[in-house]
This record gives sequence, structure tokens and C-alpha cells, in this order.
Amino acid sequence: MRASFAALALLTACIGAPTPTAPTLAGSLGLPHRGTLTHGAGLPLEGPGFRRFRKDDIRFGHPRLVGAITRAAAAVQAERPDSPPLVVADLSAPLGGKIVRHRSHRTGRDADLLLFVTTPDGRPVPSPGFLHFGPDGLAETEDGDFVALDVERTWLLVRALAADDEALVQWLFVARWVEALLIEHALARGEDDAVVRRAERLLRQPSDSATHDDHLHVRIACTAAEEAQGCISGGIRWDWLPALETALPSDESLIAAMLDEAP
Repeated sequence: MRASFAALALLTACIGAPTPTAPTLAGSLGLPHRGTLTHGAGLPLEGPGFRRFRKDDIRFGHPRLVGAITRAAAAVQAERPDSPPLVVADLSAPLGGKIVRHRSHRTGRDADLLLFVTTPDGRPVPSPGFLHFGPDGLAETEDGDFVALDVERTWLLVRALAADDEALVQWLFVARWVEALLIEHALARGEDDAVVRRAERLLRQPSDSATHDDHLHVRIACTAAEEAQGCISGGIRWDWLPALETALPSDESLIAAMLDEAP
């Protein structure tokens, strides 16, 4: 049964969109690194508490992902209204699939968020781009200047994403030393233990790609209904996420029809 479901995901990745014989296949289809997206939501160029880093079409995502970003950005702005906005980099292409700069980001469930920064003396400033932060929380700009990781605002961002039960965040990929700075800050300010524990589980340095010392990579999980339609979360299913059905669907006739149509 699982093999048939995986085959379904592979086929949707090949054809790129629902077919006439499979019109119900829509949404986030397949795995983050092998799949497509339909009916995605576009992130505006700017909004309350955020702006996009690039003016291209790599700005589409699952509506839950786009909603999570906009809600988190607004939450940070509400607590620090005079600070520069969150800078949002790549999401997915309008129909998902492979894009430049990424191995994943193919199904509308991934987004890159630049880390908040300050001057070395603690004044919040706009993020100049992807900067590699070290364990000391400092990064060097292209001009040779130094900026510091804004641990406070970055934690507010992580907290908002982790506590967003509507979003179903599965991972927050970031370098382990950035995670350490964030969790240390959260504990020092007496944040809710449950939120801190959840953040600790979500924050993870990826083992099969760059260390992510220059941005926060958000990934959301699939719902049970979405898994039934071809979305595959993969990896860990956290105990606070809605449970999936124990038996995943296997529609052999649907798969056969898609095989006939695949180029």
C-alpha cells in the first residue's frame, strides 16, 4: 500500500499538475524534494512586518505556509513595532517542481526566512541578505562590517511559528549554534516551558545540506486529508500534530490512468 502511495507521488511529480482522469489530485503533492504544487498562495511583495528578498515568482506556497509566515511576521512586529521587517526569501514556484538554489522547495511547504540582525551595539537594522553567523552570533557583511544576530526578534519569530497550531510546522532548519543562542535566550527570559521544548524539537541543523547559519528554513507537515491526496510529509510526525490515518489510500486504477498519461 505504501509503495503504491509513493508511486502516486512520483507520478504527480512527473506530470506537474492534476490530469483530466485525476482531477482531485491538487495541493502539495509528493515529497519536499520531489513533487509539485497546485492551488498555491502567493506571498505579496510586502505586508505587515515582512518584505520579500527577491522580486521573482519563487513566492508560492501552501496557504498554511503563507499564512504562518504572515502571522509570525505580524506577531514580531506587534512586539517590536519600530524594528525593520522580516525578510522572506524563497518559497516555491507557481506550480512547484525543481527550482534554482534548492534541492527541496518543490511542493509549497518550504520557505526561507532571513535572520534578524542588529549592529554590534544592539540597534536593529534591516537584513542585508544571507549572512553566515558564527557561534559568537556575529557575521561579516560584503562591505567588511559586522552585524550581530538579533536573538530577541529571531526567538520571537521562532516562538510564533512553533506555537502556530494552524500551520503544522514540522521543522525549523538552522545551524545548531544559532539554535543554542535562541534556546538560551528563551530560557533566560522565562518563556513557557512547553513552547521552548517544542522549539527545541523543531529547530534542527540539517544533516544532508548546508548548515543553515544564514537563514531559517521553515517546513510544514501534511494534514491527514492532504496525505490522502498525495502529500507526503516524510520524517518525524510530532505528537502535537494531528494524527494521520493508519492506512494510506492506494487507488491502483488512478495510478494506472496516470501512467497512461505521463509523458
